[in-house]
Amino acid sequence: MEAATDSLHRSRYRIVIAGLILAAHLAVGLNMFAVSPILLIIIDDLSINRATAGLLVAMPMLVAAIFGLPGGLITMRLGLRRTYGAAWVAMGLLALSPLAPNFLAILTLRLLFGLGAAMMFTASGPLLLQWFKPKEVLVMNGLNSAILSLGIFLSLATAVPLAEALEWKGALGVFGVVGVLGALAWGFLGRVPARDGHLPAMVPLRGVFVLLRSRAMLLLLAADAGVFIQYTALSAWLPTFYAEVRGMTLGRAALITALLPLVGVFAVIAGALIPLKFGAPRIFLIVPGIMIIVGGLASFNFSSTPVIYASVILIGVGSWLYVPTLLSWTMQLAGMVPGNVAIVWGALITVSGIGMFLSPILVGFLRDASGTFTLGFLICSAAAWSLLLAGIFIPGGFSFSLSQDESQAPV
Repeated sequence: MEAATDSLHRSRYRIVIAGLILAAHLAVGLNMFAVSPILLIIIDDLSINRATAGLLVAMPMLVAAIFGLPGGLITMRLGLRRTYGAAWVAMGLLALSPLAPNFLAILTLRLLFGLGAAMMFTASGPLLLQWFKPKEVLVMNGLNSAILSLGIFLSLATAVPLAEALEWKGALGVFGVVGVLGALAWGFLGRVPARDGHLPAMVPLRGVFVLLRSRAMLLLLAADAGVFIQYTALSAWLPTFYAEVRGMTLGRAALITALLPLVGVFAVIAGALIPLKFGAPRIFLIVPGIMIIVGGLASFNFSSTPVIYASVILIGVGSWLYVPTLLSWTMQLAGMVPGNVAIVWGALITVSGIGMFLSPILVGFLRDASGTFTLGFLICSAAAWSLLLAGIFIPGGFSFSLSQDESQAPV
């Protein structure tokens, strides 16, 4: 087993696998918030309220949350190749968006995308551990997050002009085509070890609780969820807020919001490389935690254009800088065992997904009920304090160079 793993870690084919994993994260990024810049167009075209429109952002997150934790167990049963293939197909169905006759059909395609995204995320951790050395895994975690952030930026920046050229359903279909291409590429090029990474068929329920009940793991789960509660709320509604309240054009509002993932591309790469040389891991929770608190509150409380730009940049950097550290920390708490990592990352998807599901609905509902976005934004910004608190109170630390053989699996 060890010899086979070492052989994979030296194989040049891992470059192909890296490309496929990165492409999957790009597909998720392109489609995650693709509807956000054009929500006003969708609201007018379908004659729906803001809370209903928010479901197009929120419901995929709910599906991902429901699949997340059991998805780790399902991934071990299906195997990585089939799980990744099914994920690509589910995401590629968004290419059918131009044919959708009504809101329910669009929502169904978005739900299937959420399922595919959850399957992909759950399987990515074990796949990385099979093909890459521990330090390479940290870098890949950073690159995956960077390409995901790049995809979000591209969709936020181009959704409005695409909608003007192709109508809004056509714009969503363009982003969905990436999933179709990815499914074809994975079918021809995707590889996993003969024994599928030696993942056990199932992990006992007791073992799942052992993995997740430690103080460090609970703090990391809460930290990630809090960040993405704020990030999802702002990504979904800042374009509409800036257009309605600050008097910006929808295109300009979308471009400003697109700074969130754009600066995140560079932040997450820095977050993957800097910890290898400098600083204790908890610093990469504390500093980003401060940034997202300050930036989050400023983004909707000030009308000054320079302050708006600065606050959005702060949120973008803080919301991505911590990600490689958090993912690598959870991997090592899981003993660097592929099956355990599938469960832990599934738990991340579940906990964060629930928050990401609720936040855009909450903001939209409170806007319809109270006439202001501020209350909803404040509630979601309060959740983002979890990252700073996790950095302060998390026990111990970890080594970025720890190998599988030096770790002990908790189950």
